Amino acid sequence: MLWAEDLGHTYGAVRALDGISFSLTPGQTLAIFGPNGAGKTTLLKVLAGLLHPSRGRAHIEGGRHAIGWIGHQSQLYGHLTVIENLRFWASLYDVSPRGELFVTRATDLLERLGLAALEHRLVRVLSRGQLQRAAIARALIHDPRVLLLDEPFTGLDRVAAGELRRLLAEEAAEGRVTVLVTHNVEEGVELATEIAFMRGGKFVQLGARGDRDAAAVAEAYREAVPGA
Repeated sequence: MLWAEDLGHTYGAVRALDGISFSLTPGQTLAIFGPNGAGKTTLLKVLAGLLHPSRGRAHIEGGRHAIGWIGHQSQLYGHLTVIENLRFWASLYDVSPRGELFVTRATDLLERLGLAALEHRLVRVLSRGQLQRAAIARALIHDPRVLLLDEPFTGLDRVAAGELRRLLAEEAAEGRVTVLVTHNVEEGVELATEIAFMRGGKFVQLGARGDRDAAAVAEAYREAVPGA
């Protein structure tokens, strides 16, 4: 469903990606850990089609319409309400904002993300955590098959982060493929079936999580990426 082959990308003389290869099948979640500047966000942007790689290839079955993206910016419009934003983004993916599919999906997401009481509130007055939850609803509104998540827990309190982990686990159980970038090993390990450590644009380690817990993964990460 998602694969990358020998991906490379440069910014001038800076090599942000250098020979990244992997593949994921339905239900798998790849958690990527790495220090700032390792190339994690660049990799997500290449997978999403927001950047063209300098070399190599990436493929997502279904193309851009199959992707749900959460980046460092919410991509929401502050002068619109939460539900108006969801209607707008659904329309971009050929989901009728007045149809039964949208109504069912929006109602479910808003309830699961604790936003049901805020659906008619302007986005510009939301708190940081509420804004992040609304961005998550926006990314999921068209029922994507692939989720690309760049630090999705940023701004969420412990309760909201727990709800998001449950939501993402449920999405994976329904066959979603997820690529998750996070600095928080505990959050990433809980969701991951596959784990990668990234440094200098390369995967220095890639493999199945297996039965390793967060402590074991954190120790392996420190060994693979000294100083991280």
